[in-house]
This record gives sequence, structure tokens and C-alpha cells, in this order.
Amino acid sequence: MGFLKNISDKLFKTKEGFTQKIHQESQKDEPISEEYLDFVEELLIESDFGVKTTQKIMEAIENGMKDGSIKTRRDVEIKIRDVILDVLKKVEKPLEIKSKPFVVLTVGINGSGKTTTIGKLASINTDKMKRVMLVAADTFRAAAIDQLEIWAKRANASIVKQQENSDPASVAFDGVSSGVSKNMDVIFIDTAGRLHTQKNLMKEIVKVKNAISKAYAKAPNEVLLVLDATIGQNAINQAREFNKVLNVTGIVLTKMDGTAKGGIIVAVSEEFGIPIRYVGIGEQIEDLKVFNARDFVESVFVP
Repeated sequence: MGFLKNISDKLFKTKEGFTQKIHQESQKDEPISEEYLDFVEELLIESDFGVKTTQKIMEAIENGMKDGSIKTRRDVEIKIRDVILDVLKKVEKPLEIKSKPFVVLTVGINGSGKTTTIGKLASINTDKMKRVMLVAADTFRAAAIDQLEIWAKRANASIVKQQENSDPASVAFDGVSSGVSKNMDVIFIDTAGRLHTQKNLMKEIVKVKNAISKAYAKAPNEVLLVLDATIGQNAINQAREFNKVLNVTGIVLTKMDGTAKGGIIVAVSEEFGIPIRYVGIGEQIEDLKVFNARDFVESVFVP
């Protein structure tokens, strides 16, 4: 219960912003009116569950009312929780380091938390006695290389870097080649943040991916997309465009502690079915949590 409490404390904004409102209404001894159903639907949309997920939840409620399994507002709350859990269980697939070296290409827009996420993942893996290498292929952002180097030292990991403004694909190629020759267990590649709408920059990230494959034919083993949960529905557009050009295999949702609209994790899951590997609920290393659907749902729905 301590683990759940820790998550629940971090996700208090989501609890107060969405589930608390649902819970307050479910305590009222009033019938399930059209007005109440409209309230539920509007709250789902406002909380970033998206149209697709909202329709799925509302259809489940309507079907429950028809077959008699939903009679009270409390039943509605339980049904919402059950549908959300069902959606999230399908994407609950922890990242498994199955091969050696295991190469992770990390992508996302500026400010999503890629470099910090890589640093935390490096720490998690070195704590498991794995040999970890970080590759500083974000050569454009000021101080990005320095930031990754700080994380490498903190995590006791190796790092491959070149000068600022070096060709990212070249850095990625050299990094993976070095990691293979040095018998590393895990290689994390940092990349420059790019808007999903910038076609030229998206082409560059494809070049990075191709360079990695040239250095090691089986790589990348994971294309990890880092999404900022606070940006709401724009995360759907980002996931769609990055997935289109890179075939994303896993997602990290960061800053879950900073949003009252926690529905985005459900919307992304329902839309794409891409495994959610981790959720970020704070700044500390221990705040990067392996995603567990039941823990997440219980932490935000427990009154």
C-alpha cells in the first residue's frame, strides 16, 4: 500500500481534477439523468480522455443501463474505472532488456523530458549491475551534451559525445559502434527535440535511426517516445507523427504529477495501443515508475 500511496500522493492533481468530481457526483442519491450523463461526457473530454475513449466509456455506461448492471451513479463511477483499467491493461508491457547490446533510441519534442528520462533509466540499469552507455546525439540544444554527461557521472555510466553541432547521425553511429565493441548491456541514445510538424527535422531523426541500424543491424531494439502529459491532446498528434516515421515501440509519459487532466494516458493507449513503459511522477530518480495499470487506476480512483 505504501507504493500505491506514493503514486497517489504524486497524482493528486488528477484525483482532484477528474476522479474527485466523478466521485462527488456518485455519492449523490439522485437518478442517472440525461443531465448527469452530459456532465460525465463533458468531464471526460475536458480531462483529455479524447473522443474515442470518451465514446467507449459512454457506450459502456449506456449498455450497462440497458442490461441492468448500472442502476446508480456509483455504478457509473465503477464502470468508468473498469473501462479505463481495461484500456490500460492492454498497454501494460514493461521494457525488457532481452538482448545485448540493447539499443534504445529516445525521441520526443523539446521539453518533454528525454534527457532526464534517459538519465533515470541509466541509473535504474546500472543499479541492476548492467553496463550502460549514453550517446549524446542531441548536438543542437545548448548544454544538452553537458546535461547528459552529468547524468552519466551520476549513474556511473559511460558516454559517447562529440562537439556541439556535430552531425547527430554520425554521433549515433559512433556511439552504437563503441557500445558494441565495449560489450555494453544497454545503450541509450539522446536526440534533439523536434516538433512533429517540422518535416525536415523528422527526416533527420529517421537518418539517426538508419545510422544506428548500420552500426548494429539489430538496432534500435526500442524506439522510446517521451511525451509530456501536461500538453494534453497534442500528445496524440505527436504520437501519431513519430510513430508514422519511426515505428514507436514504447512510450514514457512524463510530468503526470503536473496535470489535472490525467486522461491523456488513456487516450494515447486507446488510440495507438503502444506499450506504456514508464510514467514520470516527479523529479527524483525513484519518480520514474514502471507502468502498472492497476496501481495507476487505484491510485487515482481511491477516494
